[in-house]
Amino acid sequence: MVRDIFINLNNFFLSVSDAIDLSNPTISSHQLRTTYIAWQLAKEALLPLETMKRLYVAALFHDIGALDPREKRRLHAFEEEDITAHCLKGEKLFESIWLLKPAAKIVRYHHRPWRIWKKEGRVLTEQEVLESQILYLADYVERLLRRDVYVLHQIGEVVERVKALSGEEIHPEVIDLFMTLAPRESFWLDIDNPRIYSILLHYGPLEKVNVDLDSVARLATFFSKIIDFRSRFTATHSTGVSSAAIMIARYFGLTEREVTLMHIAGSLHDLGKLAIPNYILEKPGPLNREEFNFLKQHVYHTYMILNSIDGFDQIAEWAAFHHERLDGSGYPFRLGAGDLSVGARIMAVADVFTALTEDRPYREALPIGEVRSIMERMAQSGAIDGVFVEILFDHYQEISAYIEERKARSLRNFEEYQGISSSK
Repeated sequence: MVRDIFINLNNFFLSVSDAIDLSNPTISSHQLRTTYIAWQLAKEALLPLETMKRLYVAALFHDIGALDPREKRRLHAFEEEDITAHCLKGEKLFESIWLLKPAAKIVRYHHRPWRIWKKEGRVLTEQEVLESQILYLADYVERLLRRDVYVLHQIGEVVERVKALSGEEIHPEVIDLFMTLAPRESFWLDIDNPRIYSILLHYGPLEKVNVDLDSVARLATFFSKIIDFRSRFTATHSTGVSSAAIMIARYFGLTEREVTLMHIAGSLHDLGKLAIPNYILEKPGPLNREEFNFLKQHVYHTYMILNSIDGFDQIAEWAAFHHERLDGSGYPFRLGAGDLSVGARIMAVADVFTALTEDRPYREALPIGEVRSIMERMAQSGAIDGVFVEILFDHYQEISAYIEERKARSLRNFEEYQGISSSK
């Protein structure tokens, strides 16, 4: 039974959080480092374990409302003018999934200054005030730290800038929590440690929390939004790929457990695209050689990220080999027919079909007759598996209806997300 298989939630969350910050070395591991700081502040405040878990989850994904790498860089460099838009979008995304929903308000208010809370008559002992203030400070400290200067050389300057926030931006008692941590060199060395993922994995408050595979599938559907909602041209792509793969797998006769794995793999197959700039994803014409070489890394990152999750080895292969070809002409691993499992072959067919049937910046979706001709030629030339192309078109009406229903739901979610602004 699918529900008898469990995945460590901390491992899964940490890997996805790390992927979200792939876009630029200047912000690498920003959310992990912020999470560590927030966790240490929460421990210093002696917060209950459940509160600590909620704050930890909020910190891991506090910037998911900023999907464009350019916006992330501006935020990290204190250059973003509309600081609240990504908070509201983050709240909306958190509210859409049961495991993140309890932390939605923390994300919404993680840039709200203490002076506004105070003006409204709120007090620090209120849950959303305290937790959002801790996250505000943790995020601020992490953004102050430069990657090109030894961390212990920065302590004095960071401490002085944090002190200047007291009473206006951050409640004095939260500043006091930080001041008890600041003298500890180990605190700063942990933040700067390239193995911070491992520190959080083995010692963080979610270290022993497991979820069943059905829950992972629901989470994968949620995280596909983070991957796809960067652009209207990709808004429903992962949904389309996962839907096509699910249906092909069912008609081929895979077990429900394998279909669930296919769902997860399809939802996360483009996770590595979080490292790709929007100007490449939205270029209104063919990519040049340099741009295409840059794009090729996305499946490599997908594989490495998913393969870091215990129990995800099969999912990692199915997801990340979708640009490999049976004749060895694919990328980035240059695998051939003998290396590609049934799941990887299904995913490749699902990805090609979805790409051809959706609008791209340089062309409109192709007519289904043309799509079929292209895919059948690819099968005949030995690029993709003809067995699964045949299943796809033998059951086209049923498969297409399922895909379109799920894509329509994703598109509605995307339009709601795009409609959120700081004027809310």
